[in-house]
Amino acid sequence: MKRTISGMIGAGSLAHNRRDFVAENVDPDRVQLNICYKNENLKEVYKELFDDAVERYNIGKRKDRQIANYYEKIRQGKQEKLFHEVIFQIGNREDMAVGTTEGNLAVKVLDEYVKDFQKRNPTLRVFGCYLHQDEATPHLHIDFVPYVTNWKGKGMDTRVSLKQALKSLGFQGGNKHDTELNQWINHEKEVLAEIAKQHGIEWEQKGTHEEHLDVYNFKKKERKKEVQELEQEKENLTAENEGLTSQIADARADIKLLEEEKIQFQKDKETAERRAEKAETELKKLEDRREFLQPVMDNVSKEIKEYGMIKTFLPEATALERAVTYREKKIKPLFIEMKNKIGAMAAQVKELTRERDNWKSKFQEKKKEYEDTKSELAEVQKDYQKLSGEKEILQGIADRYNRLLRMLGKDMVERLVQDDIRMQAELEAKKQKEQKEQMPKKIGDRIQWARERSEEHNAQIKKNKTKYRGMEL
Repeated sequence: MKRTISGMIGAGSLAHNRRDFVAENVDPDRVQLNICYKNENLKEVYKELFDDAVERYNIGKRKDRQIANYYEKIRQGKQEKLFHEVIFQIGNREDMAVGTTEGNLAVKVLDEYVKDFQKRNPTLRVFGCYLHQDEATPHLHIDFVPYVTNWKGKGMDTRVSLKQALKSLGFQGGNKHDTELNQWINHEKEVLAEIAKQHGIEWEQKGTHEEHLDVYNFKKKERKKEVQELEQEKENLTAENEGLTSQIADARADIKLLEEEKIQFQKDKETAERRAEKAETELKKLEDRREFLQPVMDNVSKEIKEYGMIKTFLPEATALERAVTYREKKIKPLFIEMKNKIGAMAAQVKELTRERDNWKSKFQEKKKEYEDTKSELAEVQKDYQKLSGEKEILQGIADRYNRLLRMLGKDMVERLVQDDIRMQAELEAKKQKEQKEQMPKKIGDRIQWARERSEEHNAQIKKNKTKYRGMEL
């Protein structure tokens, strides 16, 4: 059998991959069929990969230039992503649907493919890997952190870098359509195709090429090639549309999850505040009792230090009373009574002091817990605001796309897209031809001519970015 093989960049929704929530395009009755190969905590993976490098980097650096938390540095930065995701799939919902014999064969091929993925790609640290069978077609999500070691450039010697991680695997990259990432994905598709071939599945690749044909057959083949390319483009657009729908569903589920977490954090915050107030009240009571008893203890300590005994008024001896009788019946009982009272008082003060210290420690812990909860709540609110903005962008794009579908119909929209792609290609070819004809013949003039063309190209790119700002996913 012949089947297409697709490999694409995923949205990287870890909660969706783990099925922490069930999106609209997921069948809850088939969730138990999913296979989880790896499910590690991303922060712990960062510690494993980069903590030693951070420690080496911070040696001798000023405190304001040291890296306190590499995970947060990458998360808040713009140069690299925390992690990347790729999705691999064989066929589509028409020819490799979940639950069919062909779909089960696709699961078997993907299972065999993923087992050697980490061995083939040692610089792509896999921390999450899931084979989903609860959607229309079996597919594989692989989440990984790309990194490079023994880096000689600026920064840490072990660091996050997709470009350098892929270069170390032998993918050097070319132009903007032939990047290291594109080369690597195509290579992995070839590996997947080879495994599929062993199970009787031939990779169906759109487009053909023949070295020599007469003019009529050449044009015929070219038309066929264009039709096949359009079919491939249509399939890609359909996949992108399905991906967009899935991302919108994921975004809605993420927003709902964040709202629930926000409510829980608010409840925890209020509970922590009440505990902190109670602990502070108890501590104040203990402080008041300690302050009340402290002068008594201070006087007792002073008396013992100055006289070595209890200073008190002794009763007068009666006439002819013997010294032994006076000591045993009057002085000694009074001394014992005072000693017992002071001992009991000292024990009480000691117990109250210990109780106060315990409450003070508990109060500090609750106060710290309260501050941590406030910080976590602030982070959740930031993420919620960011996700809300992304949701509005995605919702706007989805609304415009749905509006076009309603107004023009699916076939008309796809035809317009293909016409626009063809027109852009023709304009680009015509422009290149005109530029080639306008190129000066003298070498010296060509340099200035090329510089002017480059400036015009950059200006056009900047103009396009301004024109379509807010339209990109």
